Amino acid sequence: MSQLITADLVDVDLFADTKEAAARSLAERMAAAGRVTDLEAFLADVAAREAQMPTGLDGGIGIPHCRSAHVTEPTLAFGRSAEGIDFGAPDGPADLIFLIAAPAGADDDHLTILSALARRLADRAFTEALRAERDPARAAALIRGETPPDAGAGASGDQPDAAAPAGEPAQEAASAGADPGPAPCRIVAVTSCPTGIAHTYMAAEALQRAGEEEGVDLRVETQGSAGFRRLDPSVVAAADAVILAHDVEVREKARFAGKPVVDVGVKAAVNRPAALIAEAREKAAQAGAGATAEAAPTAPETAGRAPMDEGAEGEGFGTRLRTWLMTGVSYMVPFVAAGGLLIALAFALGGYRISDAPSVAEHFAWGEAASWAALMFQTGQAAFGFLVPVLAGFIAYGMADRPGLVPGFVGGAIAVTIDAGFLGGLVAGLLAGAVVAAIQRLTIPPVLRGIMPVVVIPLVSSAVVGFLMFVVVGGPIASFQKAMTDWLGELSGANAVLLGVLLGLMMCFDLGGPVNKVAYAFAVGGLATPTDGSLKVMAAVMAAGMVPPLGMALATTVRARLFGKAERENGKAAWVLGASFISEGAIPFAAADPLRVIPSAMAGGAVTGALSMAFGATLRAPHGGLFVVPLIGNALLYVVAIAAGTVVTAALVVLLKSWRTVEATPAASATPAGEPVSA
Repeated sequence: MSQLITADLVDVDLFADTKEAAARSLAERMAAAGRVTDLEAFLADVAAREAQMPTGLDGGIGIPHCRSAHVTEPTLAFGRSAEGIDFGAPDGPADLIFLIAAPAGADDDHLTILSALARRLADRAFTEALRAERDPARAAALIRGETPPDAGAGASGDQPDAAAPAGEPAQEAASAGADPGPAPCRIVAVTSCPTGIAHTYMAAEALQRAGEEEGVDLRVETQGSAGFRRLDPSVVAAADAVILAHDVEVREKARFAGKPVVDVGVKAAVNRPAALIAEAREKAAQAGAGATAEAAPTAPETAGRAPMDEGAEGEGFGTRLRTWLMTGVSYMVPFVAAGGLLIALAFALGGYRISDAPSVAEHFAWGEAASWAALMFQTGQAAFGFLVPVLAGFIAYGMADRPGLVPGFVGGAIAVTIDAGFLGGLVAGLLAGAVVAAIQRLTIPPVLRGIMPVVVIPLVSSAVVGFLMFVVVGGPIASFQKAMTDWLGELSGANAVLLGVLLGLMMCFDLGGPVNKVAYAFAVGGLATPTDGSLKVMAAVMAAGMVPPLGMALATTVRARLFGKAERENGKAAWVLGASFISEGAIPFAAADPLRVIPSAMAGGAVTGALSMAFGATLRAPHGGLFVVPLIGNALLYVVAIAAGTVVTAALVVLLKSWRTVEATPAASATPAGEPVSA
């Protein structure tokens, strides 16, 4: 087995001004070492991971990472930048860059090594030693956890602790033999991130260190790519509070039912672990956690309480409802992309009459373009058939964990059967989650507990949801869905323009957040039963969603001096992101200056949505941006609508930022000419 990092994978003078350039420079070293087989494909995987969530961390650290089929063995490359590179960290650019590459089928031992490194990045002594080291071989040795040649113990003195498995609290050893005194607050935590390589373990390390400093008995379960070792049930039962730091669903959440919960994203645990611990202690004190912990082991019949109760304290119903709906939408989107683009390609290849083609199972000619178009259309239709069931199933999953999946999918399938559509799927998912949660609240006789999750809950909940959907609520929902579909089909004139304005405002309000996703899901739902009106809605939604990044890209081009260096670099990438219908490309600008950027984006989006509807543009593809323009009805006017919104957004943001600079100048006379004054 090769070493994880060697001297030729270290660049102590990394010269790059963007995160993409930094990743390419380090990846080229991996490719030269024979550890990456396809450089461009690997960099695409890195970029896809970066798009999920920025990988910059406080303390000047950037950790781009991914699992890729183009990596031959787990590998780490390290670069140190003198100028710093923006990886989206709250405190500014990163000077220590770690590119972590794991094979798609990496074994647990290698992933454990990667996770141990990620956890060590929370150690200031380790990062300062890397900043001071000039020799690549010695830097590689430091990262491997070895004492560098001719080096003292300084940088490696804490290596045994760094390699300890996550979840083993260091305070246990430190307190052995000491006078126990008052019992410390007992907290259990779970950390998980989308890739499960870096943030998962860095969050665990940060929480453990903060727990030691605060005198808290804190145990962490890391749910990463190397699997997860469950916290001991007795430890969970005795815990006073729970911290869930995650960006993906926490597995087996029912274990923590009934306990005070702090539920945050994984980066919050990396950046402010002490604050999370303080919040958990406060919730534990308010809930009388001491009594709860004593009673927990004797109350197994309530151990399956629905996860929808977790976090209810301090969290409004609206917040939890948004989380449940977003869970369903996030699982539905891949089906939308796959099915919608296949259908769009089918129409491009075979024309709009391809929908009338016979089943390819009965007739398929290898040499006929029409057969391939029919194959793509029918496969896309099959994928679209899952939209509503997946939406409903994973809404229920967000409310009640795995027991909610069966009734959720059943309710979603019934919604399709009775033509209740997208709205029926929403209702079915909420009903399924609520029914399962109600069943889980019941006191269950010991003899039935073993068959509850596999027999009783699926049986009872599916029967109840089926009754409600077929007999009680399904009919009215289907009628409303039909009325809405008919209304969309008849849209013209002022009504269509007003709907376009509303959809444009929603798409640009939170740039990929819940409001954006509601508008997008509304449009996609209409594609399942396409009409002229629903195709106009899809066109307006995609056009408006492209405007924020395009507008910011244009603004940074025409008035670069109003933006910092990092924003100007983000502006270059925003051209491509906007053209690809990735609204999130404007998030770096909105995060830096929300009061000017978001209203400007909303104004541009409203203009584009209104013009798209007024021009009668239609769209059958749910994604693709400008790359699917050949599939758009009235394509030229559609591009005009996007251009108009882009200009409006750019003009407004330039105007507002210029006004800010002029207003601030008298009070900031020491600011060099031409440099923007920060708000």
